[in-house]
Amino acid sequence: MPLRSLPDPTHLPALDPRYARRRPAIGLGPDDPAPRILLLYGSLRERSFSRLCVEEAARLLEFFGAQTRIFDPSTLPLPDQVAGDDHPAVHELRALSLWSEGHVWCSPERHGQVTGIMKTQIDHLPLAMGGMRPTQGRTLAVMQVSAGSQSFNSVNTLRLLGRWMRMFTIPNQSSVAKAYQEFDETGRMKPSAYYDRIVDVMEELVRFTIVLRPHTAQLVDRYSERKDAGRS
Repeated sequence: MPLRSLPDPTHLPALDPRYARRRPAIGLGPDDPAPRILLLYGSLRERSFSRLCVEEAARLLEFFGAQTRIFDPSTLPLPDQVAGDDHPAVHELRALSLWSEGHVWCSPERHGQVTGIMKTQIDHLPLAMGGMRPTQGRTLAVMQVSAGSQSFNSVNTLRLLGRWMRMFTIPNQSSVAKAYQEFDETGRMKPSAYYDRIVDVMEELVRFTIVLRPHTAQLVDRYSERKDAGRS
C-alpha cells in the first residue's frame, strides 16, 4: 500500500512546548472530527529531505490535533502510462485526496523548479472524477527544500498548481535552504528558524482548514458546474 508510516510520531525535540498550542484553531470553528491532511513529497532518494520535511510537518499536524496520511510515490506510474489510470497507486492517491480536507505539498527545487515526482502526483489528481472533485475546496500548504541558498521557485509553482486545482492555498509557506545541514543523522530536523517556520505553516494550515470547514461547499458552488449538471 503506497502509504508511509510516520516514525516517532509524538517525538518533537525541536519544538519548544512553552510556546506551542495544542489546539491552534480553538474558537474558529468545529475541530471535531480532527482535520484530515494528506502530505505529498517530491523525491525518491533514500535520504529525501522533502520527505523528512513532510514527516516533521505530519508530526506537528498530529500534535495540533489533525489526522495525517503520507503518500509514498515510489510505485506511481507516469501520467497516461497505464490505460485508464488503472493502477493501485493512482487509485490510492485519489482516494486519499477524496478523504482529505487539506494537503501539504513539499518539493525539492531541481533545475529551478519542482521535481517530476512532485508534478506526477499532482497530474494524477483530476479536477473531476465520477462527479467528485478530489482537490476542489481543500486547503493547501506549500513547502520546498533546496541544496543551495534559499529560493522560492518551487513554492511559487506549487501555489500556481494549487490555484489550478481549485484549492485554498494558505498565505504562509516554508523554504528550507541547504537542507542537508538542517537534519541530524537520524533524519530529524534540528532547531532553527527553518523549523519554526514549518511550525508556523502547520498551525496556519490547521486554522484555515477549521475556518473553512463549515463553508467549503458554498465557497466552491459554481454557476458553470450547476449548469453542466442541470442542477438549479
